[in-house]
Amino acid sequence: MTDTFLIIGLGNPGREYKDTRHNIGFMLIDQIAVRLNAQGMRLQSKAIVTSALYQERKILLAKPQTYMNLSGQSVQGLLHFYKIPTENLIVAHDDLDLPLGTIRIRASGGPGGQRGMASTIEQLGTKDFPRLRLGIGRPPGRMDPKDYVLQSFSKDDMTLLPAVLDRAADAVFEFVMKGLNAAMNKFNGVAS
Repeated sequence: MTDTFLIIGLGNPGREYKDTRHNIGFMLIDQIAVRLNAQGMRLQSKAIVTSALYQERKILLAKPQTYMNLSGQSVQGLLHFYKIPTENLIVAHDDLDLPLGTIRIRASGGPGGQRGMASTIEQLGTKDFPRLRLGIGRPPGRMDPKDYVLQSFSKDDMTLLPAVLDRAADAVFEFVMKGLNAAMNKFNGVAS
């Protein structure tokens, strides 16, 4: 097993999407980058990439710049370029089916309506790779989910978000150091 890990957060590029629910994957990458004091961003494989060391393991952090529905192009390009096995990849993304504050790590699975995951599965030719689902909750009333995910988080949600992102970052570090099963056992569920 290589000591290099690729952590990809899904989202949409552009200032207008910065604080939207759909960009919680980008927010997680930013949180990890700050915690690891990651230096030197570059554009590679249609993604903004930076890297850092965490307890002797190299972590590549990436935010695809293709828009959500083409994210798989970046994921596939980075995996291929760095020759990283899929078991050392984790893709973080928003999930409507989980309440805000809930994170769920899975070894594989379908896209669940998440177009960035659908693109990634298509590009990789497999659904068997780790993912970190970050709950954003369901839209209120009859609001279209497409409109909901492109809205900014509410003020109340913004107060909860730092703790959620910290816990998700801890889950990524657990995954890097102790593996997928350890991360699933310790972190699946609601943020405390």
